[in-house]
Amino acid sequence: MESVINGIDLDRVVSDVLDGKELDRNTARAIIEWPNDQLDALLQATRRVREAAFGRAVKLCMLRNAQSGICPEDCGYCSQSKASHADIPVYKMQTVDELIAGARQAVASGARRYCMVCSMRGPAERDIEHLATACEKISDEFPELELCLSIGLLSRPQAERLKQAGAGWINHNLNTSREFYPSICSTHTYEDRLQTIENIRSAGLMTCAGGIVGMGETDEDIINLAYETRRLKLDSVPLNFLHPIAGTPLSEQRNLTPEKCLKIACLFRMLNPTSEVRAAGGRELNLGDRQADLFNAVNSVFVNGYLTTPGLDYIRTREIIERAGFEVEGQ
Repeated sequence: MESVINGIDLDRVVSDVLDGKELDRNTARAIIEWPNDQLDALLQATRRVREAAFGRAVKLCMLRNAQSGICPEDCGYCSQSKASHADIPVYKMQTVDELIAGARQAVASGARRYCMVCSMRGPAERDIEHLATACEKISDEFPELELCLSIGLLSRPQAERLKQAGAGWINHNLNTSREFYPSICSTHTYEDRLQTIENIRSAGLMTCAGGIVGMGETDEDIINLAYETRRLKLDSVPLNFLHPIAGTPLSEQRNLTPEKCLKIACLFRMLNPTSEVRAAGGRELNLGDRQADLFNAVNSVFVNGYLTTPGLDYIRTREIIERAGFEVEGQ
């Protein structure tokens, strides 16, 4: 397979990335604009980077919508925000027993990581204690299950309490570039999100922060977000592909093709060669029959759906993973 395409030597790119060098922005732009008829070459090059750190293993993760539809923030992509009129379930924090039941379902579904997500600006102290109790009990029952929480803006003492209780990861997505962020949210700032990530890291927790593409941002915004994830040296980088939901401000956005999604995934992998890169919301809708190609770039994926949108179950996801020549981690 030809190594030099559109002036980019893929063998050299792979070698540089594996040597720890950062892609220059011209190469990053070339990846985003890669010709569709040469996409297989880019995917194979990206696969070499992915396999260097993770082999052919794919980690399965599962989400739990632990508190739904009552967020006071106005994020335009989100069906649970105050700006949304989407027809979704609305309920307060689930009980500890319900959260434990979710962990059991995650384990039964082959998931290695269980992420409890709450629609909120940030947790009150009673929320922290409630979730800490759930983490302690889940850890006692499933000591090998990785526990992640996504609960909005978080202080360092709150993060430290959750770590003490057995949480390992906190998710707090950047969502998009600093420049585009005011177009999707006005109730908190990009700096608020960066501070939360710093609080998570300072507490000794693993960081999980990625973004959403397809919201109307430019390619430069996507590139800026990708470089920001590298700058932050994140442990996990979830990559969401917008699933427009009726009743949200972004319900009419239709900006993605399967090929564009794959190029974006390749860019995030090349800039984060040793981080977990996870295919998150919208992969089924936006990639369709090309989902298997994602595993050339990502090493982690969600099963059994997302917060308010459906997704593929364990069996269907495993079939796609194996068809792509990969294997489910721990199976």
